[in-house]
Amino acid sequence: MTALRSTVARRFGGLLAELPGAPEAEFTFAPTSAEDVAAVLDFASEHGLAVLPWGAGTHQHGDAVDAAIVLGTGGLQGLDWRPDDLTVVAGAGVPVADLEARLAERNQSAVLPETPGAATVGGVVAAGVSGYRRLRFGPTRDRMLEVQVATGDGRLVRGGGQVVKNVTGYDLPRLFTGSYGSLGVITRICLKLWPVGNATATVAVDDPEMALAVAHRPLAVLEAPDGTRVYLSGTAGEVEAQSASLGGSPQPGLAWPEPPSGAVILSIRVPPVAVGEAVRMASPLGRFVAAHGVGEVVVEGDRIGVAGVAELRAWAAAIGGWVVVLTAPPELGLDPWGMQPPALDLQRRIKAAFDPCRVMVPGRLPGAL
Repeated sequence: MTALRSTVARRFGGLLAELPGAPEAEFTFAPTSAEDVAAVLDFASEHGLAVLPWGAGTHQHGDAVDAAIVLGTGGLQGLDWRPDDLTVVAGAGVPVADLEARLAERNQSAVLPETPGAATVGGVVAAGVSGYRRLRFGPTRDRMLEVQVATGDGRLVRGGGQVVKNVTGYDLPRLFTGSYGSLGVITRICLKLWPVGNATATVAVDDPEMALAVAHRPLAVLEAPDGTRVYLSGTAGEVEAQSASLGGSPQPGLAWPEPPSGAVILSIRVPPVAVGEAVRMASPLGRFVAAHGVGEVVVEGDRIGVAGVAELRAWAAAIGGWVVVLTAPPELGLDPWGMQPPALDLQRRIKAAFDPCRVMVPGRLPGAL
């Protein structure tokens, strides 16, 4: 290892840096270009060193990775915003909050998570995280137009194109969305943007199913322990008319709920028609946010153990759903994923094509992929 440290100091000395909050590793890099990322991954493959990409550390789901290299993406900056084309190209290290604040100057949004904290654009895409407005605008992967990545063996590849109507090449943007760094490191992303309505409102209702039936393309219908709220956007007249049809008093603006937090956080993913039943299963566990019409309930599960998670997973599987443990202390022994995906063999072949030496977050995904 001493000889390896000397090699690293000689080849990558300028990239070595401390990353606050990141786990300890033999080497911690903070590259500022895609070429530097690719060079580090080429080196990692050459020497069989496991790599953990690290943005802000807010979406490090899955099994823990014992990495020799932690590769920070915070230095991958830059914005190329084309408001007239409704597109933006962002470096993977750009914080989501900073991007959305900039886009708001022209009443536009990338429709990324509404309460991102310190999360980066690359981290949100790599984890496949979508915001509450998914009901109206679809998941994050639907707005991915182009992606540039450094593969596990150090190649720089690009997929998609910087236009809204694009059918060029393989669909790498969707492939890398939700890949959790298992295929390589996302370095740059082009996103489709949406205009923000002139008026917005939050309306409290009693019945989420009624709200879904009555409201025309709401941004979201969210249920929490303190009630259900419908989120509207459009012209002032549209918002007023929809509020009246819902029978509620609109509050100006979008009062998004804070996401559940705690030592254990579960994501219960079920067919949309089963969200009400999922709420009944989740409500005894702790604070939750249920996305009606989408099919996800995120809940603080501090009062649930291995047996409780297994029971919840058996119920979800019986109706075509899935339960993912987003956060949990290692000592609880909770399997993050539960069942293995049916397409595991295909995933192994994809992994081999992009990361033949298996250095990218080995063992993080289901099936120890």
